[in-house]
Amino acid sequence: MGRAVFTPSRPDRVHDPLVRRVQVLRTVIGLAALTWMLLSYKVAPDADAVVDDRFAQIRTTLIVLAVTFPVAVAVFVAAARPPQRRVFLRRAAKPAGALLALVVTLAVPRLVTGLGYVNEETDWTSSGARVALLFALGAFLLWLAPFALYGIGQSLVHVFRTADLHETVPPLLASLLVWEVALFDVIRGAYDGVPFAVRLAFILGAPLSVTAVAMWELRRLRTRHGITLRGALLR
Repeated sequence: MGRAVFTPSRPDRVHDPLVRRVQVLRTVIGLAALTWMLLSYKVAPDADAVVDDRFAQIRTTLIVLAVTFPVAVAVFVAAARPPQRRVFLRRAAKPAGALLALVVTLAVPRLVTGLGYVNEETDWTSSGARVALLFALGAFLLWLAPFALYGIGQSLVHVFRTADLHETVPPLLASLLVWEVALFDVIRGAYDGVPFAVRLAFILGAPLSVTAVAMWELRRLRTRHGITLRGALLR
């Protein structure tokens, strides 16, 4: 099910195995380097804190994306000539669905946890209904966890399946998002306690590396597959 929700599926989309490998490698190296930094400089006391930090940044990215995505799609569609506008609007449904699915997936555990406090004053702890409900919720969360992890991984690699919109959108949107998140990190004072040079390297490392990969990907699309942003917009 996760593959159907989070993986691009447009039939005429260009598949480039090298681009996919570079995207996965960039994601893995970035996560590994950040985990090392958080533990080495005691920013996070243990692995659980690292996981919490990563999920916090994912939530931040989702919030930024929720604002950026409709604006970016609107600009992309508006920049296209009329024959392409309807096509792009129709294609935008699946990326928007992937974003919504991940937001809901990450919000469900909080909602489920909150249910335990709704009827706190009601004494039905030992009732069979509560036991059955807790069992059902536990089974649901066990199913939801791998779905969420798969969705996060695929969303990082495929930028919320925006290749279904057009091949040039993922590298462009990824670059925009990562600079926005870096700016947010600067504003909120992320990585306090880390030496300035290391902090600067990690704040700028992600946007610079993602932008470099994006530029390489756009160049490869142009030189190997004849796909350009101007061609997509019929300009």
